[in-house]
Amino acid sequence: MGDGWLHEVKFDGFRIQVHKHGRSVALFSRGGTEWSDRYPDITEAIAKLPTRAVVLDAELTACNHDGWTNFSALLHRRHGHLCIWVFDILSQNGKDLRELPLASRRQKLDTLMARVRSDVIRYSEPFPDPLRLLAACAEHKLEGIVSKRVDRPYRSGSINSWIKVKCPEWRGGNQWRHEFFRHN
Repeated sequence: MGDGWLHEVKFDGFRIQVHKHGRSVALFSRGGTEWSDRYPDITEAIAKLPTRAVVLDAELTACNHDGWTNFSALLHRRHGHLCIWVFDILSQNGKDLRELPLASRRQKLDTLMARVRSDVIRYSEPFPDPLRLLAACAEHKLEGIVSKRVDRPYRSGSINSWIKVKCPEWRGGNQWRHEFFRHN
């Protein structure tokens, strides 16, 4: 993997697409179910985003008292602190951004997220070194990482410009290095 890739934490939660137009907000599950009423704190925070209209790709998570995500709490509705981790911007103020390369979309997302003041809306930071990121994720018992080609437009579904690498169960030594390189 070279410089043409961006690496992020694979958060353990529910994938959602966020739609904001004025103060109107809709949260959609991967299957298209509208979830705004289900998560009013998230909806309220999105309504305050400093942009007139936006469509974001994000992951809805529940966090433990220590700040780490807890999928079991989210799944069983034992919500502690809910938040979304935003990792892509698909549209802003009526302009469709999906055909732009990921690097350009991330620049626009960086600009927007720099103005967000909310502990409910979090920015999924990119990391330069996938092996160090995977090791850190394994250490904190996170799900894994996602590596994305920076020169590609946005596409829904499974595509070959995104690689998901889960943290394997600890098997001793550097087994995770083997798992990572096997996928590349």
